Amino acid sequence: MLEVLVQYEAEIWRSIGQTFVMVGISILAAILLGLPVGTLLFLTRKGNMLENQWLFSIVNLLVNIIRSFPFLLLVVFLIPFTRLIIGTAIGTAAATVPLAIIAIAHYSRLVEQSLLDVPRGVMEAAISMGASVKEVIFKFVYVEARSGLVLGLTTSIISFISYSTIMGVVGGGGIGDFAIRYGYQQFKTDLMLYMIVIMIIFVQLIQFAGTTVARLIDKR
Repeated sequence: MLEVLVQYEAEIWRSIGQTFVMVGISILAAILLGLPVGTLLFLTRKGNMLENQWLFSIVNLLVNIIRSFPFLLLVVFLIPFTRLIIGTAIGTAAATVPLAIIAIAHYSRLVEQSLLDVPRGVMEAAISMGASVKEVIFKFVYVEARSGLVLGLTTSIISFISYSTIMGVVGGGGIGDFAIRYGYQQFKTDLMLYMIVIMIIFVQLIQFAGTTVARLIDKR
């Protein structure tokens, strides 16, 4: 049965590489933009340091709208925007656009929740010592929330892998698309099962790594 893996070895490695590209871009988007957006939601909430109900409501609404979209419909809806940015709506590069957008919305909400779990006394103590907003966030709140932020990112990465399997609809490729085209549609059930096993292994490794890191940096 392993002969089928040898037969499609080149295509399998190509699909794994495409998945890594899509998920990697999603992770970067989540960290570089999702983290600041989640922090902004936290800071502008009622009773926090930069309370601004209008700004909070607008950003909160945008995050909710993006998260409410069924992902396949979001991909189709963003085709004109993707074409504007990338120059095409087909291929792995084009697939990273909707993935990056959902990554920002997904992780920003988890960031907000992690920061809300930080005891309010931590912020109050920092403010009483004359810390600026930047110092409160980077030297106190992020430090206290670091374990939750890592676990949230781990959960997000696993979701990104799941989302990447849908990107075959715009020719994005990836393991999921390979499993459907070469396994399911060509009635090669064993090949499809092998791809499922590969996905499961990836998810388990990511979950183990994320949980381990979160436990090591949690000093509470």
